[in-house]
Amino acid sequence: MDTFLENRYMVQPNHANSLGTTHGGNVLKWMDEVGAMAAMRFAGRDCVTARMDQVDFLQPIPVGETALVEAYVYETGRSSVRVRLRVFRENPRSGERELTTESYSVYVAIDDDSDPVEVPELTVATEEGERLRTDAIDGDNKESSS
Repeated sequence: MDTFLENRYMVQPNHANSLGTTHGGNVLKWMDEVGAMAAMRFAGRDCVTARMDQVDFLQPIPVGETALVEAYVYETGRSSVRVRLRVFRENPRSGERELTTESYSVYVAIDDDSDPVEVPELTVATEEGERLRTDAIDGDNKESSS
């Protein structure tokens, strides 16, 4: 099952605040969209946002750079899918990246009547997948104890 998804957004002037950097609301929207897509891809069902934990904005993303949004499914419940979300500013010419934003979200899989439905059990089959899962759990535990 797919558990990792990423998407890029070219930061345009219409995404910016008065400082010429990406408006936080746009970053949150992109995080939620990519997180929901990762949850849906994993669950094979429509998913809705149930919770977004504390969001840490570490660095701005200036107009002209790329916002790279990563979403990784790292844990599941009966109908819930936990996703680690990280955003990087990426230089579109060099590919150089810097972490700008991170959070954790919970999505719930739903049926056609918008009722919660069960999701598959998460299995991790690769070393890279296990590393991503361990990093996400460690980061989420730090977040929960703050």
